[in-house]
Amino acid sequence: PPAGLLQVVKQCVRVPVFVMIRPRGGDFLYSDREVEVMKADIRLAKLHGADGLVFGALTEDGRIDTELCTALLAVCRPLPVTFHRAFDMVHDPLVALETLISLGFERVLTSGCDSSALEGLSLIKRLAEQVMSSARCVTWSLFPPGGGITERNLQRILEGSTASEFHCSARSARDSGMKFRNPNVAMGASFSAPEYSIKVADVAKVRTLNAIAKNIL
Repeated sequence: PPAGLLQVVKQCVRVPVFVMIRPRGGDFLYSDREVEVMKADIRLAKLHGADGLVFGALTEDGRIDTELCTALLAVCRPLPVTFHRAFDMVHDPLVALETLISLGFERVLTSGCDSSALEGLSLIKRLAEQVMSSARCVTWSLFPPGGGITERNLQRILEGSTASEFHCSARSARDSGMKFRNPNVAMGASFSAPEYSIKVADVAKVRTLNAIAKNIL
């Protein structure tokens, strides 16, 4: 997010705010220039009150980019760091998990290397068991499963994964307030979001999901 958004969010909420460092969409194989941007974004996020950082980086053969992650972690410290869903694109998730533990990541955001956390539930549970069985993981947080989580499947996912945290968008579409609309022009690609529809956090969904989680956890 831009620094302005982070500043305003920090003024409005009491919960810890973790900032994702991602210079572009697409894969997680970054160029030297993109790495420069990521380091600059981390410094700005820390300057404007981020409580933690979130990023992920891979090598061309689908492994954790240990050299880059080590460099970025050094810039992030002393803040806690989460490895995001780049994890779902790794060649071997069990080996990748061991790498992330050794590097010092506190959390991993994953859908179990599948299209959603529900489909990847068995792997999420296996990864969580691997974390709990490791003597090196005293401070390691359980996986916050992410991907396709809704009020209809959250209970099953939390119970099946033993996770103590979860991630979801919990949003809905809000119609634009524009009265005049030019149907001949679009500001984005044809497959992007509708021009006059805005995605916003849905308070009702957040409250429902929180209630479900509190009842289980």
